[in-house]
Amino acid sequence: MSRPATFPLPAVTFLLLVLLCLPATLRAQPLLDPFTDEAQDVAGEFAFVRLRYDNYYDDGFGYGTWRTDFPNSDTNFLRGVSRLTNVRVMQEPIVLRFDDEKIFDYPFLYALEMGRNGGPLFSPREKENMREYLLRGGFLLIDDFWGTRQWNNFYRAFSDVFPDREIVELGPEHEIFRSYYDIDGPQMIPVIGNPENYPEQDVDHASNHAILDDSGRVMVLINWNSDMGDGWEHTYDPRYPTRYANLAYQLGINYLIYSLTH
Repeated sequence: MSRPATFPLPAVTFLLLVLLCLPATLRAQPLLDPFTDEAQDVAGEFAFVRLRYDNYYDDGFGYGTWRTDFPNSDTNFLRGVSRLTNVRVMQEPIVLRFDDEKIFDYPFLYALEMGRNGGPLFSPREKENMREYLLRGGFLLIDDFWGTRQWNNFYRAFSDVFPDREIVELGPEHEIFRSYYDIDGPQMIPVIGNPENYPEQDVDHASNHAILDDSGRVMVLINWNSDMGDGWEHTYDPRYPTRYANLAYQLGINYLIYSLTH
């Protein structure tokens, strides 16, 4: 293993003073410019892991809703994390199931569309691994499902995983909205083709819900009536409003920083 680079003490002191003097807008700026490949790290410390799961109802195509927006959403988010934070990232996303022991190597998992096709259908082994992973400090971010019917599908699956834990709503004052960017609570991020941000289903606002561990840490963060994945996936598409792409990165980075620091 190579040793980390070192600096003489005066240089370290100078660099620290420079960093501390930088305004917050430079240390945590919103996404405004295209990312560059050079900003990525071949052997980074953060890997974006997407959760693969089975649906309660087969869609007939053999793909499953877990693949939505993949892989552009994931790779663009990794590039955004690299550009907008000091977190070193892996260039390529990883796909794992909850019954794979490799999930214990990664502190952050991402899943989406968990309300469509009847919601997720977890095996007993997946439920057991999920409980252990989350209670040992893991974090699961769930994104992109809309309306009452999809909520009910999602709730059926997760109330079975944690029957003794309530799913609570997070208010805009929760620290997760201040962990990196200062955001005024949950934000409704639209799908592409909806620049006016009209509600997708029967609920007209976004909300964040969570399953907490015994110390109050968010183990599962549920981003309901919002689609960060489309904001990431369509970063470079002129049809997708920049303001919503910016919000998608800011929210995602807040959730990531929270997961890495709690």
